[in-house]
Amino acid sequence: MKFPLSLLKQFLTTDASLEKISETLTAIGLEVDAIEDKSTELKPFVVAEILEASRHPQADKLQVCNVRAAQGELQIVCGAPNARAGIKVALANIGTVIPTNGMEIKKAAVRGVESQGMMCSARELGLGEDHAGIIELPADAVIGTSIVDVLGLGDPVLDINVTANRGDCMGVAGMARDLAAAGLGEFVYNQPPAIAGEGDTYEIKLEDTDCPVFYGRIVRGVKNGPSPEWLQRTLTAAGMRPISALVDATNFGTLAYGRPSHVYDLNKLKGALVVRAAKDGEQLAALNEKTYTLTPR
Repeated sequence: MKFPLSLLKQFLTTDASLEKISETLTAIGLEVDAIEDKSTELKPFVVAEILEASRHPQADKLQVCNVRAAQGELQIVCGAPNARAGIKVALANIGTVIPTNGMEIKKAAVRGVESQGMMCSARELGLGEDHAGIIELPADAVIGTSIVDVLGLGDPVLDINVTANRGDCMGVAGMARDLAAAGLGEFVYNQPPAIAGEGDTYEIKLEDTDCPVFYGRIVRGVKNGPSPEWLQRTLTAAGMRPISALVDATNFGTLAYGRPSHVYDLNKLKGALVVRAAKDGEQLAALNEKTYTLTPR
C-alpha cells in the first residue's frame, strides 16, 4: 500500500522524522518495503514559458517554439498538440535525464531545425499516465523555479506491506492511529460533516452471501469534472490514475479510511442494484479503458 507522507500527517500530528516513522511502522507490524522520493530526480526540471509557437517547416505535426527560460530564450521543437504561446511548462534543459527512460537531453536537429531542450509530459516525468500533451503549470509559476517546488513534489511516498490480518490498517487513518498509540504523536481523525439526506431511496439486492452488507446513498446536484490538483497528486503518488472528481473522491476514501466505495450514475441505472459474484465469461469494461473477462471466485 502506497501513500504520501503528507496524507499520513493529515491524521497524525508529529515532529518525528521520516526515518523514525518508518522504524516505528515496521516495529508495530506494518513493514515499510520502500520509500520513494521524487524530489531528487525531478529537481532539474524547471519552469519555462512558451513565447511563440509556429508550425515546423518540414513537419505538420511539429511546432517550433520560442521558449523563455532562466538562462534566456531557447528554440525547442515540440510535437505536443497543446504547445502554444503563453503557457508555463516543465522544461528539461540540455544535460537533464528523463527519469522514466534514462534519456539524456541533448542539443539536436529535428527535421532540420535545432532544438535546445525538451518540454515534458506527465508520463515522461512519472507523474501520471497523460502523454497527450506537455504539462501546463500554473500561470504564476516563476521561470527557473524547479517543478518540485511548484507542484509540491517534495513529498516522500511510503510503500507498506499490510498483511491480511490488519484490515484496520488498510487505510492511512488506521496507520496513523497505531503510530499515535505507539507514542509517535497525536491522532487526528478528520470526521466528515454529516449531510442530511433527501429521503429518496433505491433498491439494492444482495445475492452474494460473502457480502453481508452494501450501503448506498443518493446524492443529487453533483457536477463532475477534473478533481482538485492536490487530490490528483495524492492519488498519483499512491499509484492510482486520476479519472474524475467523483471517482477520485471514492479512491481517496479507500486510501485514507480503508472504506472502498463506488459511484453510479442514477440516470443510467435500470432496476435494482444487484450485488453478486461474477458469472464465468462475463466481461467488464473498466475505467482504465480495458475490458476484463471475469470468472466466478
